[in-house]
Amino acid sequence: MFVTLAAMPPRPTSRSRRDRPAKPALSYEGIVAAAVRVMESEGLHRVTMRRLAAELDTGPASLYVYVANTAELHAAVLEEFLGAVDLGAATGPADWRDRLAAVLTSYTGVLFAHPELAHSALVARPSGRNYLALVETLLALLHEGGVPPGQAAWGVDVLLQVATATAAEHSSRNADPSAGQDHDALVAALRQASPDTHPRITALGDDLVSGSPRERLRWMFRAVVNGTLATPRDTTPHDTNPGGTSP
Repeated sequence: MFVTLAAMPPRPTSRSRRDRPAKPALSYEGIVAAAVRVMESEGLHRVTMRRLAAELDTGPASLYVYVANTAELHAAVLEEFLGAVDLGAATGPADWRDRLAAVLTSYTGVLFAHPELAHSALVARPSGRNYLALVETLLALLHEGGVPPGQAAWGVDVLLQVATATAAEHSSRNADPSAGQDHDALVAALRQASPDTHPRITALGDDLVSGSPRERLRWMFRAVVNGTLATPRDTTPHDTNPGGTSP
């Protein structure tokens, strides 16, 4: 049986590259925005160069023009989320220590809302405008409180470390189904401690686990701030050999 050309179905025509919609040009901002989208939908562990290349319909090698490695990419994602920290809490009539604690509590809350981001923040080194604004705000509050410049320079690092570690610890506990049982076991062990072998634990009793997480966090920040204010930097010469062991 012969089929005439007129009866044959038309062959599909392939679209030329000119007919396809042009991909947006790659940019640092676009890469970071894609990284944030992937993190929010799939988790930070999925924010890799290969996954982003697929998201942006390009090759992984093209991303390295803008971002050096995955660690830098995660730092950039952290930088984006730091824009949600309430720096406005630094102003107002409250004592400078309370305002500083409020800013750090907001920072902790931002990390706490994203457990993977909290863990990444322990090693990530953001350097964008949001991070600089956070550091500047904390330093301004320490200056307002009369903290000497050298002590403020080191103190702000300790404050951010405490806030970051706290967020990472508590976000991990919330994600662990057995965390509640572990806490109950600890409380029970403290209550059952013998006054003969653990007199100080017995004397403090339930006060060891008293207070809300927010109350304890604010107290912790105030304790670090007061220590920063009262502790001068050691001026004794030390071995500065970078190959030596840490103190």
